[in-house]
Amino acid sequence: MPFPAPSDISLYELARQVLDTLAERNELLATAESCTGGWIAKVLTDVPGSSAVFDRGFVTYSNAAKQELLDVPPGLIETHGAVSREVVEAMAFGAVRFSRAQMSCSVSGIAGPGGGSEDKPVGTVWFGWCLPDGQVLSERQQFSGDRDAVRRKAVLYALQGVLKGLALAGE
Repeated sequence: MPFPAPSDISLYELARQVLDTLAERNELLATAESCTGGWIAKVLTDVPGSSAVFDRGFVTYSNAAKQELLDVPPGLIETHGAVSREVVEAMAFGAVRFSRAQMSCSVSGIAGPGGGSEDKPVGTVWFGWCLPDGQVLSERQQFSGDRDAVRRKAVLYALQGVLKGLALAGE
């Protein structure tokens, strides 16, 4: 088994922990990603055997993709913007609805260097998790750093949220 590069060890180990926890629960995960562009799915599939619990990933970078692949209502995007609680919750729900997964995580943010606003500055990232019991959770985070740093932090946070969600669902 190839060992990940030193800079990716924390992501690799976190992904392994997520996959092991899903396997123990006999549950599948799907992802719905915008600003991370499939990085969460990539990290999960870096782990050998991940296909046993990782069902699929949706890379829905454009608003049209969010609507077409995840059934995010256009009105949510028009009213709240793609980087919002409402949209990531709809993305998380859509990822479960259009997969075989019992749980999903979604992410939409502004990684920069441009695209920010006063209300949503660069580094703003919204996360959504649809839990196995059907509950949908969401959180907003503000990350610092360049585009790569914001995206990497978003991947870490999303996977940590999967573990927290699984713990909540197991209570």
